[in-house]
Amino acid sequence: MRARFLGKDPESQEGRSPTLFATDRTDRRTYIAQGWVVTDPQVLADVGPVPAGEVIIEIPEDVLKFYLREYQEGDR
Repeated sequence: MRARFLGKDPESQEGRSPTLFATDRTDRRTYIAQGWVVTDPQVLADVGPVPAGEVIIEIPEDVLKFYLREYQEGDR
C-alpha cells in the first residue's frame, strides 16, 4: 500500500502538522490521518473502548477539507 499526500493543516507549525493522505488500496477507498493523540479522559470515556492496534486522533476541520476536495474531484 502506498500513501499520497493530500494536504496538511495550514495553521500548524512546520513539521508538526496534522496531515491527510489517500491510499492506493484497490479493494476500498481509505485514508491515513496524522493528528494529535487524544489523551483527554473525558473524550476517551465518551468514545469508549479503543481496540488494540487503534488510536483516537484529533485533526482540525481544515484538514478534512482536503478529503472533500479529493472526494469531489474523484481523483484516483
